[in-house]
Amino acid sequence: MIATLEQPRNLELAKSNFAVASLEGVNMNYGSVRALCGVDFRVHAGEVVALLGPNGAGKTTAVKLLLGLLQPNAGRARVFGGDPTNPENRMRTGAMLQVGRVPETLRVREHIDLFSTYYEKPMALAEVLAAAGLEKLSDRKFGNLSGGQRQRVLFALAICGDPDLVFLDEPTVGLDVEARRMLWDEIRRMVTRGKTVLLTTHYLQEADALADRVAVINKGEIIAQGTPAEIKAKTAGKRIRCITSLGLNALRQIPGVTEVKEDREAVEIHAVEAESIVRELLTRDAGLSSLEVSSAGLEEAFLELTRDTTNEVAGSN
Repeated sequence: MIATLEQPRNLELAKSNFAVASLEGVNMNYGSVRALCGVDFRVHAGEVVALLGPNGAGKTTAVKLLLGLLQPNAGRARVFGGDPTNPENRMRTGAMLQVGRVPETLRVREHIDLFSTYYEKPMALAEVLAAAGLEKLSDRKFGNLSGGQRQRVLFALAICGDPDLVFLDEPTVGLDVEARRMLWDEIRRMVTRGKTVLLTTHYLQEADALADRVAVINKGEIIAQGTPAEIKAKTAGKRIRCITSLGLNALRQIPGVTEVKEDREAVEIHAVEAESIVRELLTRDAGLSSLEVSSAGLEEAFLELTRDTTNEVAGSN
């Protein structure tokens, strides 16, 4: 049973199993196209959940339903145990979306000041600027910012009200490595303060680094849920990287090899288990070098889970 609005807003809530956001048996259609089909999905207090899927899988539709921007054809969406459009619930929610326009003539600090007025107890301007790495850009007009700088402003607008629940839709698109790591650190700090984050991303490394739980959606249906380790375990396997004189076709013929691809001067081999394949490689190629063996990552699990229904390669930068 989903808790009601009387649930306490503190760290004890964050440690509970309280579902701060949920989709319950949701169907969502756009005309004759079904975007979501019987989706059951929950985000519990104090956790980071990554919602992963190919383009068009239904991720953005799910987020819009939880924000109250869409209404389902069947089932229901809930935040804090109530209607997402409830004004009290909206004041406890922040969102960073990839749609919509932001006035380009306003300065960064003016945008933050304006958004902060929508909340009862917003964060101080200096705190928001620091969290988003915008201290040196506060007087810059939005229209004069680079793509990565604009992303940081959108992140600042999502957190400026100090919301309990934050939706981050592809938050690190266009960010360099340093800015991406800074945003990751800020997300982790938010969670230590009892906040809850729903993250959509195509960067599988990002989901692996941040998420307590992962849900994979494809063609409008949730096809897997669990911790990153549990998701990766669904497609247990090994990754072998080496420099070899053997051709790609010869490598594919080795029993147990599931995939082979070039990786700069080396090749990357995917397999269920590595030992027999490594022995075969050493037998066939005495000059084999730079041998590395590692467990398959979240990207491999994602591709395996969605392999039958999409050829899109996700997780590449």
